[in-house]
Amino acid sequence: MLPPRRAAAIATFNICQTRSAELAGCQAGDAREASGRVIRKRSDSDAARGFPILRLIACVFLPFAAGYYLSYVFRTINTVISGQLSSELGLDAANLGLLTSVYFLVFAGVQIPVGTLLDRFGPRRVQSVLLLIAGCGAALFGAATGLVELLIARALIGLGVSGAALSGMKAIVTWFPRERVALINGYMITLGALGAVTATTPAEWALEYTGWRQLFEILALATFAAALLIFWAVPEAMRPQETRLSPLKLRAIYTDRRFWRIAPLSASCVGSAWSLQALWAAPWLKDVEGLTRESLITQLFIMALGVCAGALLLGTLADRLRRRGIGSEGLFVAVTVLFMGAELALVFRVPLPSQLSWLVISVVGAATVLSYAIIAEYFPREFAARANAGLNVVHFGWCFVVQYGTGLILEQWSTQNGHPAIAYQVAFACAVAVQCLALAWYLIPWLRSLGRRVANRSRRDRTIDPCSFEILMPPADAAVFRPHEGDEW
Repeated sequence: MLPPRRAAAIATFNICQTRSAELAGCQAGDAREASGRVIRKRSDSDAARGFPILRLIACVFLPFAAGYYLSYVFRTINTVISGQLSSELGLDAANLGLLTSVYFLVFAGVQIPVGTLLDRFGPRRVQSVLLLIAGCGAALFGAATGLVELLIARALIGLGVSGAALSGMKAIVTWFPRERVALINGYMITLGALGAVTATTPAEWALEYTGWRQLFEILALATFAAALLIFWAVPEAMRPQETRLSPLKLRAIYTDRRFWRIAPLSASCVGSAWSLQALWAAPWLKDVEGLTRESLITQLFIMALGVCAGALLLGTLADRLRRRGIGSEGLFVAVTVLFMGAELALVFRVPLPSQLSWLVISVVGAATVLSYAIIAEYFPREFAARANAGLNVVHFGWCFVVQYGTGLILEQWSTQNGHPAIAYQVAFACAVAVQCLALAWYLIPWLRSLGRRVANRSRRDRTIDPCSFEILMPPADAAVFRPHEGDEW
C-alpha cells in the first residue's frame, strides 16, 4: 500500500494526463474541422478553375479578349475618322478633343461601380450587359448629326466598354493561377491591342467603301455579338466565401500607401500614352512631320503593332523575372523612364526619327500589364476588380485631362495648314513635367531606404579607437537597487 502523499501525487498526475489528452483531442478535432473548411474552400476554388486549359482559353479567355478588342477599336477609331468628322460636322481641335476624351471621362467615372459589380456578380453577367450598352452607343454614333448627339453616343460607348479590361483581368485572376497573372494579362492586352491595329489600315480600307457611319453600324453589330458570346460561353464562377466574411472597403484601397506610390506614375505615363495614340499622334505626324495620308495610316498601324508587341514582351519579361524572385516594380520604372525619354525627344526635336519615339510611346500604352500585376499583389484575389478599378480611375482621368488639355493648348496658336510644332511641344512638355514629379514621388521611399543602407554601412566600416572612450563604472553599492528604496525595478 502506497503512502497517502504518493497516492495523491499519482492521482493528480493521471488526471492531468487525461485532461491533456482531452484538450489535445479537442484541438485535433478543431484542426481537422478547420482543415476540412480549407480543403472545401480549396476544392471549390479548384472546381471553379479545374477546367481543361483548352476550355479555359475557348470559354473564358477568348470571349473577354473579344470584348477588350472592341474597347480598343472604340478607343482609337477617332484617330482615323477625325478628319471626316471635322469636315462634315465642323469640329475644331477643342471640340474634337472633347469628343474623344469624353470616352475616357465616363470610363474613369464608372470604374469603381463597375469593379464593385464585377466582384459581386462576376464578369460574365456584368460584361454582357455593358457591351449591350456599348452597342447602342455605337449605333447612335453612326446616326448622329451634331456634336451633342456625338457626345452622348461617345459617352455610352465609354460606359459600355468600361468593364472590358476589368472583367478580363477579373476572369484571369479567378480562373488562372496567380503566378501566371502577368503573363496571361500580357496575352489579353496583346489580343485587345489588335483592336488598335484594326482601327488603322483596316479601318482606312473600310472607310473607302462604307464611310464612318456605316463603319459604326458594323461595330454595333459586332459588339452585340460579343455580348451574347460572353453570356452564353463563359461559365459561372463560384463566389468566394471570403467576400462575405472579410469585406474589403474602397477606403482600404485608396488609403493604401503602396497604391498611391504607383498610381500617379502609372496614370501619368500610361494615360498619356493612351491619349497620344488615341488622338494626337495623327495631328503631330501630319502637321509637324508632314506625312501624307497613306504614310500617316502606315505609321499608326506600326504603333498599334507596337502595343501588341509591348504587351507580349512586358508580360513575358515580368513572368520570367517573377520566376527568379524579382518583382515587376523595377521593370515598370524602367519602362516609364524610357517613355519620358521618347516624349522629350519629340519636345526638343532630337535628331532621331520621330517614328521611333512614337513607337516607344505606343509600347508604353501596354504597361498596364505590369501595373495590374503589381496591384494584384497588394490586395486579395476576390477584390482584384475593385483594386484595378481604383487604378483605372486615375488612368483614364489623367487620359481625359491630357487629351482635352492638349486640344485647349493647341487652340492658343492659330492654324495655318495645321498647328505649329511649338504648340505640340508645349502641350507634351506639360505632361512630361507631371510624369517627372510622379517618378520622384515613386522613388522617394526607395531613395530613403538606399540612404539608410549606405549610412549603416558607413557606420559599420568606420574604425573605432578603443582608447578614445572613457569607461565609467558606478560604485558597487549604487549598482544594486534595494527593495526598501522605492525605486522602479
